Amino acid sequence: MKNLKLAFAVMLVAMVGAIAPNTAFADFYFDGTTNEWVDSDAPKASSGRRGSKVKRTEVDYKTKLAKGTIIVETSERRLYFVLGNGRAMKYGVGVGRDGFRWSGTHRVTRKAEWPGWTPPPAMRKRVPGLPAYMPGGPKNPLGARALYIGSTIYRLHGTAEPWTIGQAVSSGCIRLTNNDIEDLYNRAKVGSRVIVRH
Repeated sequence: MKNLKLAFAVMLVAMVGAIAPNTAFADFYFDGTTNEWVDSDAPKASSGRRGSKVKRTEVDYKTKLAKGTIIVETSERRLYFVLGNGRAMKYGVGVGRDGFRWSGTHRVTRKAEWPGWTPPPAMRKRVPGLPAYMPGGPKNPLGARALYIGSTIYRLHGTAEPWTIGQAVSSGCIRLTNNDIEDLYNRAKVGSRVIVRH
């Protein structure tokens, strides 16, 4: 449902831009929790929806997996980056909603800063009107960074909706806050192992 709302938001932005060309796309975002457009410069709502309540933390983590391995615990809605010596960095994540959960072992095949978004054909079929491509930027659904997972259509990426961290909201990608994906981006390497578990 949230992706449908996002798709509607993208279409509405295009229409608003055509009607009011002096309105910058980056000045607004669509809040799927309230179904409203929000001015980025407006005072922040007291509801706490602007940020994630899940904080990045270094934790004890006993594993035989190699340092640098990324483990996504879908049911826990957490991601662990193995630091070695029984420690890991723990991040909150948003995961695939019902019908879009998956598991498997892959590698990081590419890393990108402020990536552009090309919705996959299946998503464009489900949500008519999605753009064929959206340039990278603060309001792009992929956020500040993306780690591409194997040959899949999935990514570990940032989000313009940090309040969705800890929820099952995506079409299969694993989302982190922009601050957290930047931290993970700096730690992980192309070739890092990615394990996604139910």
